[in-house]
Amino acid sequence: MSRRLASFVLAVAMTAGACAPRYAPSDYALSQPTGPYRLASGDRLRVIVFGQDNLSNIYTVDGSGRISMPLIDAVDAQGRTTQQLEAAIAAKLRAGFLREPKVSVEVDTYRPFFVLGEVTSSGQFPFVPGMTVQTAVAIAGGFTPRGQRSSAEVTRLIEGQLVTASVPITYPVQPGDTIVIKERWF
Repeated sequence: MSRRLASFVLAVAMTAGACAPRYAPSDYALSQPTGPYRLASGDRLRVIVFGQDNLSNIYTVDGSGRISMPLIDAVDAQGRTTQQLEAAIAAKLRAGFLREPKVSVEVDTYRPFFVLGEVTSSGQFPFVPGMTVQTAVAIAGGFTPRGQRSSAEVTRLIEGQLVTASVPITYPVQPGDTIVIKERWF
């Protein structure tokens, strides 16, 4: 865990309730996830095992963070990259089923994001790479006349903790984010 996140989590843990979402420091808008995309519940994956059409299919990461495949049963996907999941599937297939399995995993459909508050149609929507809060609001039908147009609250799971922060409307959205558009006063 990074030093900055650790000090933030400690400060929040001392002042907040155990079930309340954590509120991020003011520089939250500048910190973006680095590295490759991490899989989580709700992602749909296209798994191809070359030469094994009966194993190649689209699998959904379930609520426990696993996918179930023929022969090898459940494979943990939660928190892994697609390359790490490829290696885990290949290892399970190599342990008694295939001599040299060649496995490819790609995200077919990302888990959805959610938009609440002062938008025309609140709800769950399919994620599209490269989205910002503004494009997410557009997908939700746009702002209501009372919707705050300069910022939003985004709640995201970061290192196992729900973190909520006020971010600019140009802030990038990630799969699984919950966006809340607040009411403006003027």
